[in-house]
Amino acid sequence: MSVQAARCLYLARHGEATADESGLSEDGRRQAGLLGERLRGVPLAVVHHGPLARAAETARLVGERLGGVPLRCSASAGDYVPHVPRREELPVESADAMLGHLERVPAEERERGPGLAREALELFTGPVAGDEPRHELVVTHAFLIGWLVRAALDAPEWRWMGLNHAHAALTVIRYAPGRPPSVLLFNDTGHLPAELRWTGFPPELRV
Repeated sequence: MSVQAARCLYLARHGEATADESGLSEDGRRQAGLLGERLRGVPLAVVHHGPLARAAETARLVGERLGGVPLRCSASAGDYVPHVPRREELPVESADAMLGHLERVPAEERERGPGLAREALELFTGPVAGDEPRHELVVTHAFLIGWLVRAALDAPEWRWMGLNHAHAALTVIRYAPGRPPSVLLFNDTGHLPAELRWTGFPPELRV
């Protein structure tokens, strides 16, 4: 029987983007730097990030605070719809609104998403081989964070919807051998000052 060790997976949504999404806004760059400071003491082995500019720039700015941790671009950490639910999967009272929301997402993101979501589960989750715990950061987008939290909680596949995430907030999931995954943190913004928290949320949902 092969030896396995725990994996701690750190998930962060990219910092706030510019209006044209060509990179990070000034606030987004501040958020990324503060996220890097928050993670400075974590023994991260790697920083995965999605291919879009806002995720790549966030990962680079985080990495500058971490002192040599390798950065790896991964399509599986990108921005896509991880699961397109059938109407019968959804609560009757909210099905129209949820499906209407998904219809506004480009068709390519809906079509390629489920395959990438399966790859993300294979690449980023579960215990690791060997006897040394492993710490990994994934700088990504709200949809994938919702998908991975949903999977950790063994919730229905459609339930990635509604698990929203603020820019540069931190979620941590621990995968230990022989135990169910543990969600240690979700959407934590304790490293951000008040004026940089909850970006990415409409005003009525900010706490």
